[in-house]
Formats: sequence, C-alpha cells, structure tokens
Amino acid sequence: MSDPKDNKFNRRIFLGTAAAGLATPMLARAQQLTAAEMAAQADVVEMERDPSQAVRHNISSFRTLEWQPYFDNLNSGAILVDLTSRALHYWSADESTYRLYPTSVPVSEDLTRRGRTEVVRRVEGPSWRPTPAMRERNPEWPDYVGPGPDNPLGTHALYLSWQYYRIHGTHDTRKIGRRSSNGCIGLYNEHIAELFELASVGTQVLLI
Repeated sequence: MSDPKDNKFNRRIFLGTAAAGLATPMLARAQQLTAAEMAAQADVVEMERDPSQAVRHNISSFRTLEWQPYFDNLNSGAILVDLTSRALHYWSADESTYRLYPTSVPVSEDLTRRGRTEVVRRVEGPSWRPTPAMRERNPEWPDYVGPGPDNPLGTHALYLSWQYYRIHGTHDTRKIGRRSSNGCIGLYNEHIAELFELASVGTQVLLI
C-alpha cells in the first residue's frame, strides 16, 4: 500500500510557492503603527526567517508617505504598493485613515508589473486555482483549493483589474518582507482582513 505522504503535496512548499505564483507575467494587530514600529517589525520578520544572519531589511525605506505625489485624488480610497520598500500604503477617501503594511513582492523583475489598476472584486475566504502556466510548470499541484489553511490566498483577497493579480493574505508568514511571489502582493492575514474592510470595489491601486 502506498505511503499516504506520497499522495499529498507538501503544505509548506505549496503555500510558499503557489500563492507566489498566482500571477504569471505584504498589523500583527489591527491598528496603525508608526513607521519606526513597522520598520522594526519588518526587521523582525527577516530575522525570524533566517536567524543565522543579522540581516536588517529595508529599514531606511520603510516610511510613511503622502498620497499627493502618486494620485490626483482619493476617490474611493487609494492603495500604493512600493515594491522597493516592500510596503503597502492605504489612504481613505476622506483622508481620515492611513495604513502602512509590510508585504511580499515579486521574486524577480520579469515577474513584476507596475502601473495603475483598481480593485474589481473583494472575496472573503477565497478559493484558488492554478493558472495555465502554473499547471504546466507544476502538474502535481491540485486543480482547486478551497478556503482554509491550505489556500495560498490566505483569508481574504482583493482582485485587481489585471488578470491573475491579487492583493491577498498568506498562511505562510515567512513570505512577508521577502521577494517571494510571482506577481501578487501578499500581506499577513491580520492585515489583509483590515485592508479588506477599508478598501472597496473601485479603490485605485498603484504599483511602483
């Protein structure tokens, strides 16, 4: 009789790669932190991932930003993803709410997309299917993963107007603060749950 382990994909490997590969072409507590606190948090993420190396990761560039250099207005709110500092910024339409979250970003430049898009769909408990390119590269992956701890999209997902691109959660927290995706932007599940409540269909998004 075959070993059951041979009949199931490794959850850690799958979560660490499938969410990253969704697009083929990142407050551990629900409140706003200061830029210094968030920078320290990003540093802790890096240290926990590789405790053998005292890596200080993107500390100088993890900072609060003003929305005016990037958007003409805040109609429906605005999301800025800074791929260099690996941070996501959110401003509400009335400017009363600002959030800054650490993210995961694409692993290489050829998988990175920049420009303007918008939220076109919001899903709590998203399901996941591999893209055609992902199926070709990883034929052993399942055709479908429903909501739950094995889902590469975490607990919530904001679908963008670009096909296959999402801002979503992740159950693999090691990915946050890293170049670890093939296109999508990942956040801690606690953070995407908060952003999910703040953003709406029509919220403008800029990746730089």
